[in-house]
Amino acid sequence: MASNPTRGGAGSLGKKVTVIKSKSASSTKSDPGTGTKSKPRLALPSDRLNPKTIDPFSNKDKTKSAFAAVYTNGGIPCRLVHGSVKHKLAWSMPPESVSFDPVLITLAEGLKETVHPYNFVASQGFKELLEVPDSTVKAEPLLSKLIMPIRAALGHANAEVFETGLTALVQLSEVVGPAIVPHLKNLLVSIAKRTMDKKYREKITDSLHIIEQSGGKKTLPIIKTKIPTYTTIFF
Repeated sequence: MASNPTRGGAGSLGKKVTVIKSKSASSTKSDPGTGTKSKPRLALPSDRLNPKTIDPFSNKDKTKSAFAAVYTNGGIPCRLVHGSVKHKLAWSMPPESVSFDPVLITLAEGLKETVHPYNFVASQGFKELLEVPDSTVKAEPLLSKLIMPIRAALGHANAEVFETGLTALVQLSEVVGPAIVPHLKNLLVSIAKRTMDKKYREKITDSLHIIEQSGGKKTLPIIKTKIPTYTTIFF
């Protein structure tokens, strides 16, 4: 008996319709409140900004440091001038007119910067402010606020940051003199750790000589407690 192609076609068509309906039913959701079916949510461009999709190791969205943000927003009244041989700072006002609080403190906090131009601006700006007239009177009351960022630079793993912090400490000691002595204990721990490295030994010794000379005879016992191998400049 011959088969009926019409029935066979209808049977297969019915199966296809059933499959399509099942897919359609699975792609929609019913709203329990209204009983109506809602369409699936389409992807939005803002979905790409979802924190879960951001690569934490990407440098594109890296947040600026506090110092970099202040400098970029004009919080420090100077700008870097690129020279053919060396760079320099251009101040928007005479450095002697700049308020040490908060500018000198902010520059001290930038001593641990490792990115150009922020590292240059911080170290050079710190140096130039300490060279203005009456810098002793302006800097001495701020010592407690200046010591902490200098200590952070001295304890930094980056070699250049350590040297920048050491240079800043020497500059500050020459300006404030014996007033630096009570703060030395908090700074010498990080310096002592570097004395074991031949690369820093000469620079550390020269720096401590200047600090001792600036601080006076009371400086030697304090240095000796942290760096017993230190040799005094006084005979």
